[in-house]
Amino acid sequence: MTREIYIENLKCGGCANTIKNGLNEIKGIDNVEVNVEDSKVSFNAPENIVETIKAKLSKLGYPEVGDENNLLHKAKSFVSCAVGRIK
Repeated sequence: MTREIYIENLKCGGCANTIKNGLNEIKGIDNVEVNVEDSKVSFNAPENIVETIKAKLSKLGYPEVGDENNLLHKAKSFVSCAVGRIK
């Protein structure tokens, strides 16, 4: 089933690369797509791993819209953005 999560701190293709790489590490997820303009992550995954996916996004610095978006999240997203541009 295709699911969507709107996230904070998504700025560019580097961020998108980091998100795709990070989420593809989770068993059971596939077809990860990141829409930078809409700050949206789309994927196919069973309901029972959606919270794991949200936690991974937050750990990378991209919490779901409506969740806490503190300075640590913003700093992590800045670093993961830079890393995503390198890879």
